[in-house]
Amino acid sequence: MLKAAIVVLLLATIASLFSGLFFLVKDEGDSTRLLKALTVRVSLAAATLALITWGFCSGQLVSQAPW
Repeated sequence: MLKAAIVVLLLATIASLFSGLFFLVKDEGDSTRLLKALTVRVSLAAATLALITWGFCSGQLVSQAPW
């Protein structure tokens, strides 16, 4: 369940990234839609990092790295 939530947040972050790119190209500079897209993207990235940190601390996510 946690991994699915992380994947959904990552996909939402990518969607926000492309919507920001669209607003950057199409808007004339008078709109605040680009700023709102950036705010959403940063919030989604922070939520993703928080979920990953919580997953490692709770033991639901484990690292298989050999070091």
